[in-house]
Amino acid sequence: MSLNRRNFLKSSLLSTSGLILGNKALASSQTDFSRPIITRKLGKTGIELPVISMGVMNAENPNLLKVAYEKGIKHFDSAHFYQNGNNEKMCGTFLKDKPRDSFVIATKVIPPGLDFNTGQIGKEFTTKEYISMFDTSLERLQMDYVDIFYQHMVSKEEAVLREDISGTMKKIKDAGKAKFIGVSTHSNQVEVIRAVTKSGVYDVVLVGINFMLDNWKEIRDAMAEGAAAGIGFIAMKTLAGVYFDDKYHNPVNPVAALKWVLQDPNVCTCIPGFTLFEHIETDVEVMYDIILSPEEEQELNEDRKLTGLFCQGCRICTKQCPKGLPIPDIMRSYMYAYGYKDMGKARETLDLINIYANPCKGCNTCLVNCTKGFPVADRISKVTRLKEVPKEFLSC
Repeated sequence: MSLNRRNFLKSSLLSTSGLILGNKALASSQTDFSRPIITRKLGKTGIELPVISMGVMNAENPNLLKVAYEKGIKHFDSAHFYQNGNNEKMCGTFLKDKPRDSFVIATKVIPPGLDFNTGQIGKEFTTKEYISMFDTSLERLQMDYVDIFYQHMVSKEEAVLREDISGTMKKIKDAGKAKFIGVSTHSNQVEVIRAVTKSGVYDVVLVGINFMLDNWKEIRDAMAEGAAAGIGFIAMKTLAGVYFDDKYHNPVNPVAALKWVLQDPNVCTCIPGFTLFEHIETDVEVMYDIILSPEEEQELNEDRKLTGLFCQGCRICTKQCPKGLPIPDIMRSYMYAYGYKDMGKARETLDLINIYANPCKGCNTCLVNCTKGFPVADRISKVTRLKEVPKEFLSC
């Protein structure tokens, strides 16, 4: 399939909302919904989930949760800092009247003292503060317990194996406040997954995986080792940044991308984010059909030639930067802004990693050579401008 034809197919509109979808996605209205929903077991937890779940991170309309729930989606993923806590509050308000066995809720808390550049967790970490943050999440969710509680944004083996952190996680689990515990990881994922398997403590890994990753085979190998030990895997970042360009001209085919991830039987479920009702309609199709067609596979192969917006998280760039900026996290902010169209989440990420406007000031020539060809200095300049915008003008 030629690049022009691929773009032509992708430029079709599903509705007047302007949502751009891949050619396969346009067949969703023809899906046979009388077939059973495809489900998988989450490691040794005993939880069984549809292969499509909901990442609530970017959602602000509670009716999105309502429609997803009615469509058969069972698992909802939130986090302590999403939308300054309002994301958990929205989940709690929606789910409080639902039968507790009809949904699986997960939340995540970043350990105090995390250095986003090195992945190390400093002496600022205390069990008391971490439990307090988690208890705040429970209050927002209006629940006595969550099904899965993650140590959030893990990128080092040490963070997985550190006894005071894992001990705190176990304490929360033993108290019945979390049925299962896990880690979420965006970078250095092979090391993190193998550390989880080695630890014998955690039950679940929330892993970033998609067809654009250079090391997806190594990640799958590590996941297979973990699965053999009873670890359950949930996939995030499955749509590889949603768009390949920052002008919103070239979207990722969501159906093909999700099917590609689900070719790995060790992935229990994916948590794509929904910000429009059409997103739900499109992704729900995959709950009934995960077969990746030759045409879809060819389209993804063509897409791999593009630079895209998804950062690999390899962190080679951080060693090249004279200022030691947490470039992968800034690139993730850029993806939220220019791929997800979520300026609030982009600003939230910049605030979290303590990045100010124009952090490259004083560097005349950028020494960073991105392995994926990202124009790093340009993207940093564009996205950090958000720090100069009053937060009340952004949706945070």
